[in-house]
Amino acid sequence: MIETLLIIEDEKLLGSELCRHYQQSGWDVVLASNLADAKALLLKKRIEPLLILSDMNLPDGNALDFMEAVKKHTGYAQWLFLTGYGSVPDSVRALRLGAYDFLEKPCDLDRLDLVVSSAARSASMQRRVIDQTKQGYRRYAPEAYVGHSQQAQGVRQLLAKLTQVPFSALIIGGESGTGKGLTARILHYGGPRAEQPMIEVNCAALPRELLESELFGHEPGAFTGASGRHRGLLEQADGGTLFMDEIGEMPLDLQAKLLKAIEDHKVRRLGGEKEINVDVQIVAASNRDLEKMAQAGSFRTDLYHRLSVFRVILPPLREAVEDLDELVPLFIAEYNAKAGRQVKNISADVWQKLKAHYWPGNVRELRNVIERCVLFADGADFPGQWLQLPGQPSRTAETMDAHVRTDAGEQGIFLPLDGSMALDDMDRFIIKTALERADNNLTAAARALGATRETLRYRVRKYNLKIED
Repeated sequence: MIETLLIIEDEKLLGSELCRHYQQSGWDVVLASNLADAKALLLKKRIEPLLILSDMNLPDGNALDFMEAVKKHTGYAQWLFLTGYGSVPDSVRALRLGAYDFLEKPCDLDRLDLVVSSAARSASMQRRVIDQTKQGYRRYAPEAYVGHSQQAQGVRQLLAKLTQVPFSALIIGGESGTGKGLTARILHYGGPRAEQPMIEVNCAALPRELLESELFGHEPGAFTGASGRHRGLLEQADGGTLFMDEIGEMPLDLQAKLLKAIEDHKVRRLGGEKEINVDVQIVAASNRDLEKMAQAGSFRTDLYHRLSVFRVILPPLREAVEDLDELVPLFIAEYNAKAGRQVKNISADVWQKLKAHYWPGNVRELRNVIERCVLFADGADFPGQWLQLPGQPSRTAETMDAHVRTDAGEQGIFLPLDGSMALDDMDRFIIKTALERADNNLTAAARALGATRETLRYRVRKYNLKIED
């Protein structure tokens, strides 16, 4: 990618020499002889230079004043200044305004090349951070919380308000699978800390000793096996957001230490002697009722009140069944893209089954069901036979190999969803069973499965099965 270098220089000979040199180095060089021309290039023509190399004193003004006026329009660009009249106040002001470097004329070209290369790397990294932030905002805007039910609309409106205020702590409640992780990302990427890091930790996934070390960090020798220094997650999230999922599982003594860190904005690493200042926005989530836990004494009351500056309670899917109208097509499109499928037709019977289900696993369960059905689809029709929703009628019969049961009377197949059977094993078993019932006749088996002979032949070869043409 060819990057743009804007040179602002009123000395024609020096400007021409710099243009020629950096064009040979692969830059797209734009030359302005005064600040008015540079302003027109930046604000009217909207060029986006990676680097701005400017003389300090130009015929129509001071370049530092110009930088201060237009810097918000130059984004990630780094500024380098050249001057024949260098002074300490100017250099201090340049660095205070965010200039990368301040060099006196005449400047050795080799030294200037080193500074330009270093500034370009810095600008590229800054641009990458800005681009990632913009992508995160587009992906995790409040509209990413999908649904047209009254509950979903209420959550979206609350999230839109929260992203506009600099809150210090917040609790996300709701059953497992309702989208607490998505909500935390919306709050981070839509808020004022979007350009800073978002760090996530599942408090239920780590034992007490490891959780303490992960949160607060440790110094070498703090405990057996601590051979080096480790920056804790609170330090890593400095300036940004720490998302603490399943915070209700955190031991009480660690809750006290976390409360002190939040109150004092300071942490001390395990085995460390000094405290480190941190500025972190805490987003805590739990599928348990933290208020009831605090009343029962299993969660610290003071920590609960410190975290519950705001509370976002996500509704279970069974209370917002109308949201399936948006969620199901969204997930089908997602897995169509991932698996190269073209599922688009959903029958009335499938919709009835989806809306009649209790959805104990909420949106997470729905996503898994849609993934399975799309992966097993052979055409444009959504294969309702793979819904296999608990509590709804299904074809079951006697036990067979690989923990799979078939019903010889109805010619149905039952597959376990307890993790004992991999997806490819399910696929192989279905095809193998269909072939056995069709006496290894490819055409008859394809007809029974509602697939084409070509599709079935491909999978037969994939799983090394026997057929008869």
